[in-house]
Amino acid sequence: MRARLVLQFNPGVSLKEDAGGILSARFDGQMLVLGKFSAEARRRAAILETGLQIFPPQESDSPEDKEILAAARRLALHGLVEYRLCADDGDIAVMEPQMRDYAPRLPQLDESRRYVLSRFAYLRRRGEEMVLESPRANVIFRLCDARLASLVAHLARPATLAELRAAPGFPGMELLALLYDSQMLFALDARKGLRASEGDDALILWDFHDLLFHVRSTTGRHANLTGGLYAHADLVAPQPTVRPGWPGPAIDLTKFPDSSDSTCAALLRSRHSTRVYDDAHPITAAEVARLLDGAARIIAHQKIGGDDKEPPLEIAARPYPSGGASYELELYLAVRKCDGLPRGLYHYDADRHALVAIGVADRQLDALLDDAQYAMGSAALPQIVITMSARFGRVQWKYSGFAYSLVLKHVGVLMQTLYLMAAEMKLGACALGVGDIDLFARMTDIPFHVEGSVGLMAIGGRVEEGEA
Repeated sequence: MRARLVLQFNPGVSLKEDAGGILSARFDGQMLVLGKFSAEARRRAAILETGLQIFPPQESDSPEDKEILAAARRLALHGLVEYRLCADDGDIAVMEPQMRDYAPRLPQLDESRRYVLSRFAYLRRRGEEMVLESPRANVIFRLCDARLASLVAHLARPATLAELRAAPGFPGMELLALLYDSQMLFALDARKGLRASEGDDALILWDFHDLLFHVRSTTGRHANLTGGLYAHADLVAPQPTVRPGWPGPAIDLTKFPDSSDSTCAALLRSRHSTRVYDDAHPITAAEVARLLDGAARIIAHQKIGGDDKEPPLEIAARPYPSGGASYELELYLAVRKCDGLPRGLYHYDADRHALVAIGVADRQLDALLDDAQYAMGSAALPQIVITMSARFGRVQWKYSGFAYSLVLKHVGVLMQTLYLMAAEMKLGACALGVGDIDLFARMTDIPFHVEGSVGLMAIGGRVEEGEA
């Protein structure tokens, strides 16, 4: 018998009926109003708590069923549902969407091809469950049958569908189709080999740990809780503000001249994060130009290498240091309010020292600005949000093992450079801890693993009393 695919509420989500035939989903103390439904649809809606079969498709085509399916799709867009793959003797696996637009598909697999597990897929314990994850996938598979771990191990070597069917405990073609649809599996191209068969040329350059770090330490491609949650405060006490001193004699440095006469030191000490901006006197296009000129403009073109030790590499140096002279970072400005610069998204062309407008939907720009406001904990929207993106291949082509770590170091030095320029110009600036890499990919139409968001900073006209 074929496995069934069932849609149901996430744990903790419930359906409530209010006056007038209004149905609402309740979760985490919140409410999502689904709308007004007929009496029969309200009666049948209870099936969303136990499971609505979506594959194989049901025969019924009643208006009430259409109402329930429409409600289920809306719930899915809000991340409130999961999908169970089940057989007569119980669940096989549960799919937990990690992105709001996930909807399971069961593509027809080619009998003549060999399929293999993605090198980015990994199996781990989560609480008392086993889950199969991948930074490329928009869904997590929660394994309900211990035999599936054997299948995952079997998939480490390319195999035909006939070979997989012959494996002990084979769970059915539906699971393989779902794994393939989520990029947990891929079809091998024998002419290319394993690494090159999966994805594009940009993906070849990624190490497993780097892509996982990029996806899981940002937002947009997973459903994990993030931010200042104090998740372990009840288990571990906070570390002391100042590290306890090492034992032994100390050399007193206060007897030497200090840096009170240093303009550089004064600038460093005046630098701080500003979360409130003066909309009555917003940042100007001239100030944006000066900020970018001082912090990020290309100042020299050079060629390095080209000998027996390393291949030739062209570099375009900026005012900040970059490991291996990679200079992989690009700047994109999301402008809400700037005197002389229309609202929109712009790429900073560091070679021409110019801003190039990129057409984006208003809702996308609003989402980026809203996320920045939330990340800052500010009462008002920022005037400009600078997204630092990385053309990862510039670093990965040379470095292995620590390429992504190196990118983040570059983000840090660029953030400090922008901070110092802003301090000198008496502008407000605030570095942000995390950004939505999927939103940036949608706005630029660039895959997240080719050129992705790695850092953000808000800037604007400073309000002295609003500084933090």
